[in-house]
Amino acid sequence: MKVGFIGLGGMGLEIARNIGRGGNELTVYNRTRSRAEALQADGARVADSPSAAARDAEILITMLADDRAVEDMVFGGAHAGEGAIKSLGKGALHVSMSTISVALSRRMAAAHQEAGQEYISAPVFGRPEAAAAAKLWIVASGNPDQIERCRPIFDVIGQGAFTVGEDAGAANTFKIAGNFVIAAAVESLGEAFALIRKSGLDVEQFLEIISGALFKSPVYQTYGTIIAKERFDPPGFKMKLGLKDVRLALETADATETPMPLAGVIHDHLLSGIARGRGETDWSGFARIIAENAGIK
Repeated sequence: MKVGFIGLGGMGLEIARNIGRGGNELTVYNRTRSRAEALQADGARVADSPSAAARDAEILITMLADDRAVEDMVFGGAHAGEGAIKSLGKGALHVSMSTISVALSRRMAAAHQEAGQEYISAPVFGRPEAAAAAKLWIVASGNPDQIERCRPIFDVIGQGAFTVGEDAGAANTFKIAGNFVIAAAVESLGEAFALIRKSGLDVEQFLEIISGALFKSPVYQTYGTIIAKERFDPPGFKMKLGLKDVRLALETADATETPMPLAGVIHDHLLSGIARGRGETDWSGFARIIAENAGIK
């Protein structure tokens, strides 16, 4: 299958590598060209623009940081030149794996339909190590036939895929809500660890108990370990991107008239971390802000 791939950050690079190793004909584009050139050893062709990456693709995948980056790459902008939508062929499929707003996802679905192209939203759950191991979970929405068209791709990058409806924005809502649940777990772990530490007790023993007896979940185990050992650098997911995702949750909550008071608390903890110069560290580092608020040095 001819696959174009735009966006080779920590997640995108590993996803694209697995797609190429899965026997697909891969063309990649990234603003920082060296990231794309790293895939040449796996047989990928490096494109000079988003438009070139999309030109011959049967499936175009975007994995980008935020709404602005996606708009720039897909529709064209000052940094991207001509957008990918201009050169994507009739009947070709754009798969958006980025964590973006519901509104932008629906806008892209409409734009691709008008251009005679196909679109599905398929964001993923998992950190870069899961992407490298092809253990991501994919949540997809859009035309069911087009989702099925992507199954060979999903099979080489993940351990499972869920279909959540035909509305292009449905998968984005699931992803935004899912990331909020992860952030809420970090908030609860941060508060609980602060209480344990202030009581003079062992947080690693506490984590062993709760992850064994209460929450047998990779989220609690992974993030609990990172927080307990304060391994916030190098990041698996940057704090500045975590803030973006919580803002998406608040934006979606506002649009649907859904009170989410905990999201506001998490937003302010993330904002405090970024204000203290930690925006490039792991987003779970906002648990350190909670500890500092408790007077823990």
